[in-house]
Amino acid sequence: MSREADRDGRHDAGRSGEQLGVQVADDATSQVPSTADPSAAAFFDVDNTLLRGASIYHFARGLAARKLFGPTDLARITLSQIAFRLRGVEDPGHIDAAREAALGFVAGHRVDDIVTLGEEIYDETIADRIWAGTRDLTRRHLCAGERVWLVTATPVELATILARRLGLTGALGTVAETADGVYTGRLVGGLLHGPAKAAAIVKLAAQEGLDLSRCSAYSDSANDLPMLELVGHPSVVNPDAELLRTARSRGWPVYEFRSARKVTLVVLPVAAGAGAVAGAAGLALRRRRTSN
Repeated sequence: MSREADRDGRHDAGRSGEQLGVQVADDATSQVPSTADPSAAAFFDVDNTLLRGASIYHFARGLAARKLFGPTDLARITLSQIAFRLRGVEDPGHIDAAREAALGFVAGHRVDDIVTLGEEIYDETIADRIWAGTRDLTRRHLCAGERVWLVTATPVELATILARRLGLTGALGTVAETADGVYTGRLVGGLLHGPAKAAAIVKLAAQEGLDLSRCSAYSDSANDLPMLELVGHPSVVNPDAELLRTARSRGWPVYEFRSARKVTLVVLPVAAGAGAVAGAAGLALRRRRTSN
């Protein structure tokens, strides 16, 4: 989601990466030591790599609590999130549907208003879902003098909030079309997902003078193999089964920040609430049909 965006779907703002539209955290450079390696950087996926679950789901819940959309929309996103968690792997159909729905229900709202709400929602629900281990990995790269970007299909405004709050360099994310500062409900380009992430990183590297053989990347999903294979130092975080097999066969580092207790806490409350949410959605649909 963006005020201005190029045709590749990157956000057009920030101090560096302007041609790609990378948003850069205002305080990021203050954390880079004088021995910074200008040719090295680290790229992090967001959902289930940086935080538990899908960031757009948590964002949507916050918007629903503020009455920006109804129970049917929330139910659709909730069911997609349940499938995401129970399967332990990103299903492109479920995740893309959730993000498309999210972009749809902000249609007609002002960009500045959604960004303000995103800041509030980060404090209320997202900050506590950041994996401490992944946050530490980002700090290691910053302390080593490397720049750190989030690369995610999450809407770019939300990704940028995450990057700024964590003191990272910036974020690449999915962009929604705007007109006169208001969301139209349509995407600019496609979702930043799978091979599109790798393509975005290649463009960023060309502009920022990065040597990809010296760069690192982190993800939980086999969908991000194009991004992981692009860099010289790939690692996996909380990997799905397919990515874990690949990492083991190739000798990539594997970071596991989940525990049996945390997985239970993440999955069961959502599964338990699915019936209630679905029931609310069914009631809304029945009322709509009755009114028609």
